[in-house]
Amino acid sequence: MRAVGVNVHGGPEALEVVDLPEVNAGPGEVRIRVYAAAVNPTDTMARNGSRAEQQKLDPPPYVPGMDAAGIVDQVGEGVATGVEVGDAVMAMVVPKASHGAYREQIVLVARAVLPAPARTTHIEACTLPMNGLTARLSLDLLGLTPGQTLGVTGAAGAYGGYVIQIARAEGLTVIADASAADQALVKSLGADIVVRRGDDVAARIREHFPDGVDGLADGAVQKGLVIPAVRDGGGFTSVRGFEGEAQRGITFSTTWVRTYDGEYEKLDRLRQQVEAGAITLRVADTYSPEQAGEAHRRLEAGGTRGRLVITF
Repeated sequence: MRAVGVNVHGGPEALEVVDLPEVNAGPGEVRIRVYAAAVNPTDTMARNGSRAEQQKLDPPPYVPGMDAAGIVDQVGEGVATGVEVGDAVMAMVVPKASHGAYREQIVLVARAVLPAPARTTHIEACTLPMNGLTARLSLDLLGLTPGQTLGVTGAAGAYGGYVIQIARAEGLTVIADASAADQALVKSLGADIVVRRGDDVAARIREHFPDGVDGLADGAVQKGLVIPAVRDGGGFTSVRGFEGEAQRGITFSTTWVRTYDGEYEKLDRLRQQVEAGAITLRVADTYSPEQAGEAHRRLEAGGTRGRLVITF
């Protein structure tokens, strides 16, 4: 079967179409014929050598990809989630060696696979799992309650947009950043207040909330620059492993979405929110496997709004 991976780390041009052996579902597992795989920033790290230390125990090719959608074509013994052959499904994938979402066929534990939102295409459905679960985890870590305030940086991105929409559905007041070009988009996602993005975003947030926000989700990875936006005793969560120095009673956390692998109920709740119209799926463009390098190049250039998707 076809997959997209790297045999030698490098730039976008290092991605190539590779041939992998067929895999079969074992007990408690489901096999998906993958039709769409979203392209995320974490995928570029698997390609460019940033994760070479973790990959070195496994032989290439290294296949990136954390989001897949397609059709179930094999169900192993003992699967109790109700999934059947022929079902349209989506899943988050935790890549390891050639086990990434950029492949025509993948086997996963049953609890990682669940129905795609009704009335969505494979291309749309594959944009939800990883970023949706990342947003869900960030909000769980912050532990805010209805009526409290949340700051979001990187609000126009996939993660930031999901954080805004889930937070608004849970009764939080959201202040988010945006460039002039993205202001209308971020407002449409549900942000109550939109401030101009930049290194001074903390000061701009404090103009609206002088004591600071109750929690902040740092999707723009501005790290220490945005800590001042958080009130004393508030919460701050980072998506890239940043751990702030202890100060003002702030609770720092890191959002590692791999800890939510197989969290069927949490992803199913996101599916329901998509079907109810509370969460919007955004697709920027699609690429063939042979064009995967171009998708990575475009993502790394910045400014993409919605997910780029590789279709099989």
